[in-house]
Amino acid sequence: MKRHSLLVASLLMLAILGPATAQEARPYKEGPVREVTFVRIKPGQFNNYMKFLDGPYKANMEAMKKAGLITGYTVYRAQPRTPQDADLVLAVTFANMAALDRSDETDAVMAKTMGSMDQREKGAMDRESMREILGTQLLRELDLK
Repeated sequence: MKRHSLLVASLLMLAILGPATAQEARPYKEGPVREVTFVRIKPGQFNNYMKFLDGPYKANMEAMKKAGLITGYTVYRAQPRTPQDADLVLAVTFANMAALDRSDETDAVMAKTMGSMDQREKGAMDRESMREILGTQLLRELDLK
């Protein structure tokens, strides 16, 4: 009986202390999420593409920020290592992964700033003459404790 009581007490302590110990073992906490898009500007189109970024793109990003859909955005000029590398990087910051699931709200803001879905798709096709999207990556920041 004493052995049985000791076993039950041990299991209870593991049940109570186990989750707390597991949480303490992680030396970081999950932070914001960034969507990073790698762009290669076509020859002679840098200023034209920058005008788009400073106009409709910026207006859309500011509206998304005001609506609380994103926390920030940044445009970086990159030095390509090879002819296949990006020379411009667009980064959009979200508070967390859940913020990416607000597509209805995002569509509503984009409709106001960039027009209907058909207009946005046409605009994206028109921008193909200025740039090529090489890919997009999601990055989650890990804040060290």
